[in-house]
Amino acid sequence: MTDETPWHDALSLPALLRHARNTYGVAMREALNAAGYDDIPGNGLYILGGLALGDGGVPIGQLCRDLRITKQAAGQLVDTLVLRGYLDRTTDDDDRRRLIVSLTARGRAAANAQTEGRKKVDAALLAAVGDEDVARTCRTLAALIVIGREDPNHG
Repeated sequence: MTDETPWHDALSLPALLRHARNTYGVAMREALNAAGYDDIPGNGLYILGGLALGDGGVPIGQLCRDLRITKQAAGQLVDTLVLRGYLDRTTDDDDRRRLIVSLTARGRAAANAQTEGRKKVDAALLAAVGDEDVARTCRTLAALIVIGREDPNHG
């Protein structure tokens, strides 16, 4: 690598993705901590953020698939978030064997704080590279997600 070669050219795309994800994670954790929500476990950010995007509850089985974790791990995570007041857990009216999780008022407030942390990174990214590059990156990442979903060996 020469002095003119950008540092990011030396890294693989998975490494860049990991570091970029960490940038968002740190910003969201800082926003949550500043708002008094410092007791959310690691994957809890995904659950709160995902539920905040939806209109209602989500079956635990879907959380397992989305997070690529076991039903036991998802259950433990949900138990923790219910105990700490972030989630409600109810039985599905259509299938009593299915459990549905949804945000409580505390969970929605934490999700809002998390969103503010994400927005700060989004704004800094937009200022650094502009609308066109951000849109291109989003399209590229969406294509990568589709490739993963179409692969029969993908979780």
